[in-house]
Amino acid sequence: MKNISRRGFLQRSMFATSGALLIPQFLKAFESNALQNDSEKILIILQLSGGNDGLNTIVPYRNDTYYQLRPNLGIAKDKILRASDELGFNPALKFQELLDQGHLTIINNVGYPNPDRSHFRSMDIWQTASQSDEYLSTGWIGRYLDSNCEGCSAHTAIEIDDSLTLALRGERIKGMAIKDPGKLYKTTQSPFFKHVSENHSDEPTLEYLYKTMAETVLNAEYIYDTSKVVRSTFQYPNTDFAKRLKIIAELVQSGVKTKIYYASLTGFDTHVRQAGQQERLLTTYSEAVNTLVSDLKSSGNFDRSLIMTFSEFGRRVEENASGGTDHGTANNLFLVGGKLKRPGFYNQTPDLTKLDNGDLIYEIDFRQVYSTLLKNWLGTSDTRIIHQSFAPLGLV
Repeated sequence: MKNISRRGFLQRSMFATSGALLIPQFLKAFESNALQNDSEKILIILQLSGGNDGLNTIVPYRNDTYYQLRPNLGIAKDKILRASDELGFNPALKFQELLDQGHLTIINNVGYPNPDRSHFRSMDIWQTASQSDEYLSTGWIGRYLDSNCEGCSAHTAIEIDDSLTLALRGERIKGMAIKDPGKLYKTTQSPFFKHVSENHSDEPTLEYLYKTMAETVLNAEYIYDTSKVVRSTFQYPNTDFAKRLKIIAELVQSGVKTKIYYASLTGFDTHVRQAGQQERLLTTYSEAVNTLVSDLKSSGNFDRSLIMTFSEFGRRVEENASGGTDHGTANNLFLVGGKLKRPGFYNQTPDLTKLDNGDLIYEIDFRQVYSTLLKNWLGTSDTRIIHQSFAPLGLV
């Protein structure tokens, strides 16, 4: 092993598996993985990638301007699931029961100053909690780990995916990306993997890789050993997104010491033929979330869990000529949980008569939502993470 080249090592160690992960700085106190403050609370973050059309998700069905600007895409009043005298759900978004039970908060007009309409840049802004003209290399969850996590390991924040988003990358500590705990465990038990993880080198790059492999083995063994006895009895929909949420439910129930879970649903960039595509995606999203909620309730974990759903931006108010909508600005954001202080609609629908060059004007800065969750749910200082002080919204 001493004679292996760096190129050869990289080629052999970049194993193809759905359990591929990115590992943080190596903290030896593996058993000590409790975070400071409110260690039993869990935050589940769901990302709707591509820019979900918020106006056709939470529909202002009494607003004539909405139908004037969307003569084809506007959802017919008789199809809308009415949630208030002014607003209703897209017929594919089956959240009425959550709303009636006081388990859903809907925040309209969420955005940030000087919005960017690039998917990549706007997602970076949301994931790093930066200003629109500020470029950060760490995510807001990663900075939360850096500032609050003493002696913990990568599994303190888990993304159910093959790779780790910027949101979970800290300066010292990074979260863990894993799509299948069983496959990850089997991969790390291979003779080559086990042998490499036990090596050391005076060459910094190789030593970093050796330590990465060693940390991978430890995390994989811990998650597998802890979670293998728990299998959800709930029948989740047969979609990739629902399978990801099922993994989250099983990890929560198993007692894995994870504070934050992260999962994404892609496909919301609906420039053409939006109606059918968004309907399918919202059906996938709401069916999976409703099943997750029922699962968490059944296991007694719902009240300690908070589910936040966001998208990097909304769509323009006026429909385009291709049966879709183009990149916009402000959007709605959902919170689902058993301990909400402001269930229902936190604020009213956007004012469609006051637009910024055809785009919605944001009312609530998304970092104010983050700040509220950091202070009131995760029990930490928001200014160390957001780098700006925001008044809490009284959501949780």
